[in-house]
Amino acid sequence: MASGESFYVTTPIFYVNDVPHIGHAYAQVAADVLARWHQQRGEDTWFLTGTDEHGQKIMRSAIANNMTPREWADKLVDGAWRPVLETLNLSNDDFIRTTEDRHETFVADFLSKLNNDGYIYEDEFEALYCVGCEEFKPEAEIVDGTGDYEGKKVCAIHSKPMELMRERNYFFKLSEFQDRLLEFYEANPKFVQPESARNEVLSFVRSGLLDLSISRTSFDWGVKVPWDDSHVVYVWVDALLNYLSALSTVEGGTERYWPANHIVGKDILRFHAIIWPALLMAAGIEPPKRVYATGWLLVGGEKMSKSKLTGIEPAEITKTFGADAFRYYFMRAIRFGHDGSFSWEDIHARYHAELANGLGNLASRTIAMVNKYFGGELPTEIQQHVDDEQLLNIAAESIRTADAAIDEFAIDQALAATWKLVDALNLYITEQEPWKLAKDEANRDRLAAVLDTALRGVGVLAVLINPVMPETAAKLWTGLGAEGTVDAIAPADALNWPSTGRVGELAPLFPRIETEQQ
Repeated sequence: MASGESFYVTTPIFYVNDVPHIGHAYAQVAADVLARWHQQRGEDTWFLTGTDEHGQKIMRSAIANNMTPREWADKLVDGAWRPVLETLNLSNDDFIRTTEDRHETFVADFLSKLNNDGYIYEDEFEALYCVGCEEFKPEAEIVDGTGDYEGKKVCAIHSKPMELMRERNYFFKLSEFQDRLLEFYEANPKFVQPESARNEVLSFVRSGLLDLSISRTSFDWGVKVPWDDSHVVYVWVDALLNYLSALSTVEGGTERYWPANHIVGKDILRFHAIIWPALLMAAGIEPPKRVYATGWLLVGGEKMSKSKLTGIEPAEITKTFGADAFRYYFMRAIRFGHDGSFSWEDIHARYHAELANGLGNLASRTIAMVNKYFGGELPTEIQQHVDDEQLLNIAAESIRTADAAIDEFAIDQALAATWKLVDALNLYITEQEPWKLAKDEANRDRLAAVLDTALRGVGVLAVLINPVMPETAAKLWTGLGAEGTVDAIAPADALNWPSTGRVGELAPLFPRIETEQQ
């Protein structure tokens, strides 16, 4: 993409029935990395996250804690969800809450338009409902219970009994959009990613779409249906509209930023890839640009879950390893779009092998040698050797590969390309042996060329790691004696990063951590 384009990226908005765990943080960091990268390219970028605060699940959590739903939501947002933004060093431009006036007004106006245009009707129906998913479940996701739930129908995702609900509700004519959706998927093959997610969506739509119940009368915690206040809007319809309601208060709004790129969990894929574009089509609004489904984050082989006591809060990790290492680990260790496992042993090993010994040691010794052998200032006239040119060619290839990977949302591949340069630089220094060159004044020109090449490569790394590890990149930028700020350099221009001509000092970027967690 060229500078001047816009890029709008969103996380799911998260239920405030509990505090955030690293599964939530994974999606937030991924969106943040994409936003920072596009921002660094010079694109007009907007990054949205927030909280979903309506629905039966929230109401029950509040009652269980002797609070009103709004009191409960305020407590969780102020005490847990907003603080995690700082814990993870997120650069979000907005934080949307579905209880905000701007959102509720937008939802009412949007549904009024659909109703006036004939896409909504009233009917009565009966179906099994999962409160955890806030969804009437399709047959494929209803299974027979076992153990305490033997003889009952349970949700395949939450493993908890379903509730049989019989209500007279308002329905959206989702079935009318089956062919339009299939045509849209065909014309936009990258709309749903990865490929496994696209195949799931295509299969579901081809099997036939039923109309969608978009209101509830069995509880009252939600946005009132504008033409009938005895109903509240179905929480998922309410929630999906946050991606547009948030832009309603931004200068330029949808004209400036829409369509969006949505990062979602695969368990909420169908809402975003089927229901959401259909609602937008009905309203005459362009569907999102992309819906990218992350895999599940597994701990001990199970999906992250507070109810199963596998939920780990981000601060439990950042207090030991720091925010940058947290961000690096989850973006590097897990193939984006696939399931991945977290373990304390793995993050500890990667921290030392890839960060402390790989990047950190490389940066420290390069800058230290420039200070030691040249008083911090290399000659301006450098005679390059073929070995130097080969190293810089590797750097150029890492830049191209990483930049292209980001366009595919393949963050792990962008980091893999970056670490090829880390490894190449470490090998280059080992083979060139600048400490031996320094022993003979006759080799001074060659020593200068080696350190200049190494320094140039480390500067490239600072630019490429900045979206993932902004604190580390800033420290490295200062140590390199680079001009300006690292986030002002587009990744494509990383080889030409501007130097003041004199390096500074660099404290260890990743101090060793002797005490392992669990």
